[in-house]
Amino acid sequence: MTTTLTIVQAGPALTIQDRGRAGWLAQGLTKSGAADLVAVHEGAALLGQSPDLAVIEMTGTGGTFTADADIRIALTGASMTATIDGETIVGNASHLLPPGAKLTIGGATSGTYGYLHIGGGIATESVLGARASHLSAGLGTALKSGDRLPVAPDKGRATGMQLPRDTRFDGGTVRVVASMQTDRFTADERDRFTSTQFARDPRANRMGVRMDHDGAGFYAEGGLTILSEVIVPGDIQITGDGAPFVLMGESQTTGGYPRIGTVIPRDLPRVAQAPAGTKITFEFVTLDQAIQLETQHRRDIKELPGQITALVRDPASINNLLSYQLVGGVISATDNPFEKDT
Repeated sequence: MTTTLTIVQAGPALTIQDRGRAGWLAQGLTKSGAADLVAVHEGAALLGQSPDLAVIEMTGTGGTFTADADIRIALTGASMTATIDGETIVGNASHLLPPGAKLTIGGATSGTYGYLHIGGGIATESVLGARASHLSAGLGTALKSGDRLPVAPDKGRATGMQLPRDTRFDGGTVRVVASMQTDRFTADERDRFTSTQFARDPRANRMGVRMDHDGAGFYAEGGLTILSEVIVPGDIQITGDGAPFVLMGESQTTGGYPRIGTVIPRDLPRVAQAPAGTKITFEFVTLDQAIQLETQHRRDIKELPGQITALVRDPASINNLLSYQLVGGVISATDNPFEKDT
């Protein structure tokens, strides 16, 4: 019998995502996939399963979910309030969801995209090699209340595990490499770009994120003569009003706006997760530096399982247990202090 996850009440923007579908750019289809791939790997590590399995991406807020059998879950990405039958559970951790129990995931308190991982993964039909929804291309649909999602068999058992939370939800510095039209921006214009503090504009979605800033817009020399050509997620287009626009997983595949640079893949989740108004600055790095950063990032991803700790420590696993003060403040179960002579 197939286990089923039911969406009792859906938030405004829930979709099924995975690591996306590669190899279709020449046919006019970008990769799509989860906006925060680090969160996908974190959930996979917490549940001890493949990062290729499909998850539920929640934008801004989650919803209410039930299952018809015991399932393991993990919550990663944006910090969202969450309870199981009214009992608070923590994020960046794995938990057991019993059959019939209500998992309620509320609004984000930090970050933008939250992820609900299921032991075994969501087993919807694969299309063009992936289960990821790509709404702007007509692949998949937004999840809605009443949807029933099949869950694949879970090969794991462990729950009650957690991972440390990093700083990608707080904005900060985003590294970029030179793009196709970087040299069309003067040195002064590039210096102004890197010295400007931007704020993540509320006008953002899975196609792109607009960056707001004080002062004049940015302009490329001969920008009106640029022909449409291939673009990829991470490219920073300078739109007609001079504002930078960071392209995300569901961006178009060609465009004619000049690109001042391209965000390196490891920093794209920092852009995606920044809530509206969060401060971001850009820093140019060389291609060699970008390769080194990406290589280290892949090492860090592989090392995630080694960072997992138990939410509640088992005394049998504490190798320095005898160093703890375990009997301080002990009282007698039979001695009544009020019967003593004064």
